Amino acid sequence: MDQRRSRLEAYIRGHVGELLKQPRAFIHYPFIDPGSVYDGNCWDWDTFWSVYGLFSCRDLFSDALYEKICLHARGNVLNFLDHQQEDGYIPMMIEVAKWPEPYLVMRHKEGVRMNMHKPFLCQQIALISRETGDWSWIAPYTENLKRYFSCYLTYRHARTGLYVWHDDIMIGMDNDPATFGRPHDSTANIFLNSFMVMELRAMEEILAHLGEDPGAYARERERLTGAIQELLWDRRDAFYYSLDVDVETRRYDWFHEGLGVFWKGLPIRIRVWSGFLPMLAGFATPFQAEKLKEQAVCPDTFASPWGICSLAKNEPMFNLEPTINPSNWLGPIWLVVNYAVFRGLLSYGYRAEAERIAQSSLRLLTDDLDQSGCLHEFYSPLDGKPVMNGGFINWNILVLTMLRELEGSVDMENKRGGTQP
Repeated sequence: MDQRRSRLEAYIRGHVGELLKQPRAFIHYPFIDPGSVYDGNCWDWDTFWSVYGLFSCRDLFSDALYEKICLHARGNVLNFLDHQQEDGYIPMMIEVAKWPEPYLVMRHKEGVRMNMHKPFLCQQIALISRETGDWSWIAPYTENLKRYFSCYLTYRHARTGLYVWHDDIMIGMDNDPATFGRPHDSTANIFLNSFMVMELRAMEEILAHLGEDPGAYARERERLTGAIQELLWDRRDAFYYSLDVDVETRRYDWFHEGLGVFWKGLPIRIRVWSGFLPMLAGFATPFQAEKLKEQAVCPDTFASPWGICSLAKNEPMFNLEPTINPSNWLGPIWLVVNYAVFRGLLSYGYRAEAERIAQSSLRLLTDDLDQSGCLHEFYSPLDGKPVMNGGFINWNILVLTMLRELEGSVDMENKRGGTQP
């Protein structure tokens, strides 16, 4: 395993410079892209995970390269804030293309409602500030951050208090069956709501460091956590599901004049990897974590020799076809999935289970390096073969993060601002 690790470290060290891009067109600050077919685009959660992985591997880089990584990390954030609209809307992606400004911004100005920047903006700000020890760089933008959260409130479902995706465009896990192809504003996704808990926590930390009262964001985080536990934890299946909130009494004539729909939503009982995220966010109870751990190691659902399937194997939608726009999250192995489940298990004391995911991930990527000379975006859980998009780096770096966390040379729980369960 030491030889595998050394080969992967050498590859990352040799290619990280390719991800650090200079300003271009309407991207005004240095930024980080994922590599492969995404060259030249600045993405929301992709930039967060790239920075997260790179900071965990500080020992691989010279001081000059490390400073450059920090500069580009701050640039990620500033690029998104640079294109924030008056109502607080921030796009999910800023591309270099034929448009006079980012396409998503253009559409927003036309009055088209879309999903906004996934809840990783404040998480990335806090991650950078913890790493560098400097919070002053974000101080001029506190009002921008408050408007960002105010805009997100328009995505909060009144009856449940949960946040909903407006549609299935750029939701991160593109074709998640709990959202993909469903009506507008109908899915309170466990992915969105779990990461929103973490985003609110990051905002609390930012404001506290800048001498402002974070109380409103703490109260919203506590309220949201309660709503998730009430509505997204399925007691029957002992798993977290997304919720269909498009439930109401529909009066088709004089019928249905009696008892109406009194329940707040219907669980979308599809086992998706995002059901493990409450462990990463730290609000799953020990009992819930134990039940989730059982799913993570079950070979009939999520467990694979290569890590964690993005969709349970026994779901009827399980499919390993190579697709892009949307990318395929219907079962393939994604390294960000492996890391999220790894970190959740480790936080709750399941070290042996976490270590198996780390070693499986290392074997997966080094086999790819040996056979193709590069890394890919996602992999088959059946044989570990790459599915598509060679040259992808991004969150593949998280394999090295896992190894460093296991040996204790880096504490990403603290770098991430996580809370011990």
